[in-house]
Amino acid sequence: MAYVATKSSLILRLSTGLAALCVLASPAAADVKTGVDAWSAGDYSAAVSEWQGPAQNGDADALFNLAQAYRLGRGVEADITRARELYAEAASKGHVKAADNYGLLLFQQGEQTSAMPLIQSAAERGDPRAQYVLGLAHFNADYAQKDWVRAYALMTLANSAGLPQAGTALSQMDNYVPLTQRQQAQSVARQLEEQAAQRRAAELAAIDLGAQQAPISQPAGPAPTRTAAITQPVPVRPSMVRSSPVQSVRSAPTPVAQSPATQRMNGNWRVQLGAFGVVGNAERLWSQLSSNPALSGARRALVPSGNVTRLQAVGFNSRADAQRACDTLKRQGQACMVAGN
Repeated sequence: MAYVATKSSLILRLSTGLAALCVLASPAAADVKTGVDAWSAGDYSAAVSEWQGPAQNGDADALFNLAQAYRLGRGVEADITRARELYAEAASKGHVKAADNYGLLLFQQGEQTSAMPLIQSAAERGDPRAQYVLGLAHFNADYAQKDWVRAYALMTLANSAGLPQAGTALSQMDNYVPLTQRQQAQSVARQLEEQAAQRRAAELAAIDLGAQQAPISQPAGPAPTRTAAITQPVPVRPSMVRSSPVQSVRSAPTPVAQSPATQRMNGNWRVQLGAFGVVGNAERLWSQLSSNPALSGARRALVPSGNVTRLQAVGFNSRADAQRACDTLKRQGQACMVAGN
């Protein structure tokens, strides 16, 4: 089998080429924002001190920032085990960047089966590190199905984002991937890039909902970032990637106040509201949308599909009913699509 590079060279390139890609979360919470300002000024101990309290209270951004501090050894003793714990806790609360870094850290530590769903989700959101790893996985057929077109497309995107080792990998792939497949990959890359923009907007907007009480009203598009740059990536071992099993469908209805009209909503038509790599993000979005009149009488369904969980409002009696609800949500800025029997 033609491998793009040896394991040792992959580790070296990943650990030295990702410095500009890591960020600290800087949300509206005063203590967390004060900590980010201190970090940016080089006062790491003060930053860590500001984050301790919010982290103990479960603030996802504070947990993520503390994880970064422990991983880098700034303001605290470097402790990768503690960093992993904090990444995991923040990820469980729906923090997208924490989930991305947690997946890459699991991967580095040899837990490829657990890591790959997170890496897949990160790649689908456009994370260049994850695209690089997943591209190598598809090329080498390690922990992912062999797919040279997709591999070349993912590596093209990682290279476009400025990941140094991606350019080297592309040059090596040129020796094996036929020209026709490389040309196909350019079209696939554009599709993946568009899908990533939509995915980032949906997931990052869902995180923001946790700090908001008002219903969604902003138009679809990239969500505003709330970050301050730091250095050092999580290194990974791409040559050890393997695929992970697909989960079965599960549904969890959420009780809603029912009127005589809503009690009749027992149909098979549904409105899909988004696809999420972190289940908590789907639940958070539903908590905001469940009271929307357009979804009155609908029930929540969380449907695992590959490496994502799809959030759907179920129970519409006809396609027309579901389409009317979706059209109303779209006018409010919420992306959706109708699915049915």
